[in-house]
Amino acid sequence: MSDVSASNAHRRAGGLGPRTSLLISLVLTLLLGALSALVMLPAAQQLGSLQDGERARATLHTSGACMAGHCQVKFEAGGRTVVADLPVGSGGGRSSAGSPLTVRYKGDDPQVVVREEDVGGGGAAALAVMSGGGALFFLIISVTAAISVVRQRRAGPSPGAESSSRPGRSPSL
Repeated sequence: MSDVSASNAHRRAGGLGPRTSLLISLVLTLLLGALSALVMLPAAQQLGSLQDGERARATLHTSGACMAGHCQVKFEAGGRTVVADLPVGSGGGRSSAGSPLTVRYKGDDPQVVVREEDVGGGGAAALAVMSGGGALFFLIISVTAAISVVRQRRAGPSPGAESSSRPGRSPSL
């Protein structure tokens, strides 16, 4: 059985062909790379940028998925009460509303705030590394799938399988 007919039999059995595998791997590479470069790295940089920020005692005002940026904190800054969103990549999602915590905020803009535990980059840095590693993994899979497609194309079908594997062509007599 030739590589082409084996590949066709594999597809009929429910498996993916090499071109489909290549496309899926490339899409996953792009998505994970974009997540790492466009979302998680900037989030880690923002978390780290407030290392020298003003320090304040706060309470978790709204709990939720803090890693996704859906938590708010309430604290006093410059004599007024501020309710600010925690940035993407923040920890503390398991804490309930009203839990005390320490935050750091920008002196001239108290809406820019981060949990003190996350100043080093927090979960955003870890997720940036993990999604970047995932992108690299799927890039390797993509290269492997591309090599497989090229090898199958170069090998071509065997002479007997050629006429039966190409639709629209009649065998030469």
